[in-house]
Amino acid sequence: MEMIVASAIGVLTAGGIYLILRLRAFPVILGMALLSYAVNVFLFSTGRLAINAPPILNKYADVSYSDPLPQALVLTAIVISFGMTAVLVMIALGAYLEADSDEINLADPEDDAHNNEGQGA
Repeated sequence: MEMIVASAIGVLTAGGIYLILRLRAFPVILGMALLSYAVNVFLFSTGRLAINAPPILNKYADVSYSDPLPQALVLTAIVISFGMTAVLVMIALGAYLEADSDEINLADPEDDAHNNEGQGA
């Protein structure tokens, strides 16, 4: 079970990093969402991977238990990441509607025009 969860975390992280390195706005947002899912699964797995185990320690029973704190952290992180993803989508949508493209330009063409004026041809 641990190997499956660790592989899922690795795949989500790799996919998130790949999408973040793209030069488009919407794949970057999807990559950030994948990374947040990877972190959520990682936090959830820190509470022990116990099947059919109670979330509360019973001092009379010698049974393993799952820690409820990571579950509460993940629940909070899911709500926050959903809200931030919605904000990022709205910002990217506004930028797309203004520029008619969701491409992220690393160099501004106006800066190149200003730099070439003083050189003389």
